[in-house]
Amino acid sequence: MQRVKLDEIDRRILHDLQEDGRITNVELAKNAGISAPPCLRRVRALEEAGYIEGYHAQLNAEHLGFGVTVFALVGLQSQAENDLSAFESLVQSWPLVRECYMLAGENDFILKVVAKDWDTYQHFLTHELTGAPNVEHVKTSLGIRVSKFLPGVPVNLSGEKEGVGKKPQQ
Repeated sequence: MQRVKLDEIDRRILHDLQEDGRITNVELAKNAGISAPPCLRRVRALEEAGYIEGYHAQLNAEHLGFGVTVFALVGLQSQAENDLSAFESLVQSWPLVRECYMLAGENDFILKVVAKDWDTYQHFLTHELTGAPNVEHVKTSLGIRVSKFLPGVPVNLSGEKEGVGKKPQQ
């Protein structure tokens, strides 16, 4: 996989695709200030270089009946690499777990779990998660509402440092 050196046009393309994965190539090219054929070539190059990993639809969990979101902090008895990998493999088999991150610190993993209702989550917790091999403890927090949800990463378009926000105006 060959790395592409990102220029301003590439960053604009990445930004716009991340904001709207269904944007047409013509609109994408217009926003980037280039014509459609080279824009499509750039998109393909960005895909091949691994900057673009895929495209998906963002679904409304509540509309689909998933009204409960829980974050579970999981501590394992052993942090040997084979035990960590075994837990990660097991997590792959649980459809209610939508995200899993390995952590440094007091806990080993954080899981984002969605469920249709509290009973469904409790069944998952007691029959799957806490009974899983090597799981020592689970601490959970119920999500109340989403205040911010931005998938992806901040794409630098203005030359500012990445991740640095502007101060609120008073």
